[in-house]
Amino acid sequence: MKVISSEIVWSSSPDVLKYEAFFSVPELIEFPTEVPSQNAYAYFYPPTNPLYHDSMEEKPPLLVKNNGGPTAESRGSLNLNIQYWTSRGWAFVDVNYGGSTGYGREYRERLLRQRGIVDIDNCCGCAKYLVSSGKADVNRVCISGGSAGGYTTLAALAFRDVFKAGASLYGVADLKMLKDEGHKFESRYINNLVGDEKDFYERSPINFVDRFSCPIILFQGLEDKVVTPDQLRKIYQALKEKGLPVALVEYEGEQHGFRKAENIKYTLEQQMVFFARVIGGFKVADDITPLKIDNFDTSNDA
Repeated sequence: MKVISSEIVWSSSPDVLKYEAFFSVPELIEFPTEVPSQNAYAYFYPPTNPLYHDSMEEKPPLLVKNNGGPTAESRGSLNLNIQYWTSRGWAFVDVNYGGSTGYGREYRERLLRQRGIVDIDNCCGCAKYLVSSGKADVNRVCISGGSAGGYTTLAALAFRDVFKAGASLYGVADLKMLKDEGHKFESRYINNLVGDEKDFYERSPINFVDRFSCPIILFQGLEDKVVTPDQLRKIYQALKEKGLPVALVEYEGEQHGFRKAENIKYTLEQQMVFFARVIGGFKVADDITPLKIDNFDTSNDA
């Protein structure tokens, strides 16, 4: 599929309805967790594009996103960032892992002293459920998240072997640093979610960089006071030395969460291109210049 033309439309504009046929409508799914008789929830968006019909034999790639919690809630409202993926052939699932708001107290309290366990297991379990249901290609399952969701992404990639590639946007890599140096508004918020000092150490991906085993792209603001740039630089350097495909994008003037439109756009596009290149099996419809991937673009590696 080749892009003929494009235009910018505000999501609040009535003109957006002209593209309603391209919108993937989310399905609230319930899937089994690691705990017997205990389920979790997510919003599943199937790939949707009226101009293209996929092969009955081919399953789509899947992007797993987890909310920026750890006790937040993803909702099934219109999100054009999600539609960017589904209109280009991806299945997308937005996971409300145990601990998320909106499903009652018992569900919310599943994360007490289980941060870095329940959230990871639920994201992995959701991916496995969709693959086993025939809704995704097991060889093209990726994960992405920002901030606390970036932590779950990094932890899933370090401590589990489910995803083929991942993207972390200003993701927390060091839980102890977050506890010790986090801003005052969230002071001690994370304590009951993780546990003792041993738990903080053992669930921090930055302490186990040797366990990463798949391609990762990292995005970081250089003025971030919540997740300092040195955290993702350490992961980047470790993956580079290990020989894994890895890319690091650092933005001048950005803090914790990107604000500039051009950086938001670049982050979204480069995730798409990165996954397309490292897991293979499809081409990106848009004309996007890919950034250099260390240990992948071997002819240009230093």
